[in-house]
Amino acid sequence: MDLRKGRGVVMSVSLAPVSLAKAMWRGFSGKCPNCGEGHMFGRFLKVADACDHCGEELFHQRADDFPAYLVMVVVGHLVVPAILAVETAYAPPEWLQLAVWLPVTLFASLALLQPTKGAIVGLQWQLGMHGFEASKLRREAAGLAPVLVKADTRAA
Repeated sequence: MDLRKGRGVVMSVSLAPVSLAKAMWRGFSGKCPNCGEGHMFGRFLKVADACDHCGEELFHQRADDFPAYLVMVVVGHLVVPAILAVETAYAPPEWLQLAVWLPVTLFASLALLQPTKGAIVGLQWQLGMHGFEASKLRREAAGLAPVLVKADTRAA
């Protein structure tokens, strides 16, 4: 097993490759894209500097406004057809429409914002974007090391 140092503590690196879908799902779940155990977020939308379980550095992420744009698109595509369907079927007063749909939109947006940001960070981590290049190269090297060792033992 390969060992590395992270934040002054010796941590083990997982040798199993993580697929893009798995990294994004782990991020969507609020977990570290590397190990799937540690917490990705320190606060609601503040990504932790490093995983508290495996030590993987996460401060490289540059999600910026992309998660918010995705949430607006998804919530808009869910809420607007529902508003139109209720309006055409029942024609409720405007105050009732506002009293129902504003909280639905607000809570749906808040509920999706953190998971969407986590998925974007998982995407960046798995693809080696921004500051995650070194982590990706380290994962790829760790994945190749057992293959090279097996090839050397067969030749000997």
